[in-house]
Amino acid sequence: MSKYYNPNRARNLWSPNSKELYRLSRSKIDLFLNCPKCFYLDRRLGVSQPPGFPFSLNSAVDKLLKKEFDIHRSKGEAHPLMKSYGIDAVPLKHDRLDVWRDALGGGITYSVPETNFLVTGGVDDVWVSPDGEYIIVDYKATSKDEEVSLDAEWQIGYKRQMEIYQWLFRMNSYKVSKTGYFVYCNGITDREAFDAKLEFSIKLIPYEGNDLWVHGAIMDAYACLASDSIPESGPDCDFCKYRLAAKSAEK
Repeated sequence: MSKYYNPNRARNLWSPNSKELYRLSRSKIDLFLNCPKCFYLDRRLGVSQPPGFPFSLNSAVDKLLKKEFDIHRSKGEAHPLMKSYGIDAVPLKHDRLDVWRDALGGGITYSVPETNFLVTGGVDDVWVSPDGEYIIVDYKATSKDEEVSLDAEWQIGYKRQMEIYQWLFRMNSYKVSKTGYFVYCNGITDREAFDAKLEFSIKLIPYEGNDLWVHGAIMDAYACLASDSIPESGPDCDFCKYRLAAKSAEK
């Protein structure tokens, strides 16, 4: 992992003198909300947090779910999971869906007035109701004994993610449902043997988003980067706590 991590990045930095659009991802907005200091160090000064390890199994689940829903998308019919939950919608057919799913090179984007931010987000899926209302969908995978939910404090990031996606589609003049869905896959571990196969239970969790905070957060993030002063740390930032503890120990 270390050979891919550059702690002093010189590219993709926000500059107060640049007039070019600057891609600001959904995850970087979340980083700002969690810790303005880490956000500033990353986006303006090029000092990123060390990357986490990739969740390859989660990526595999994500890829297979997309293939599965695409089968029903091509037929213009609801997935059986949608039917079992009584959701009156079908997976959306749209010529830009593959672009919207591309978090790195594409995504659903919006140029925010009075900033040079091009806010981006890569959605997992979009469903559409009979009246043309878009339903934003996100895939999640885990493995735990208890029932999956959105009740944990750390899952605020999931909720923000959904709300930013909903906001982005609204800013692109699409009619968007307040209710989005998490397709939550939970790995089953009570089988007698592995048998080279991991089975999942799948649950649809509805979430009613409220995106009223999104624009204000983006403007605050812009003001943060435009300042020549490094902001304070977020109150619960483990990275900042580590840097402070390491600096104190070195003395």
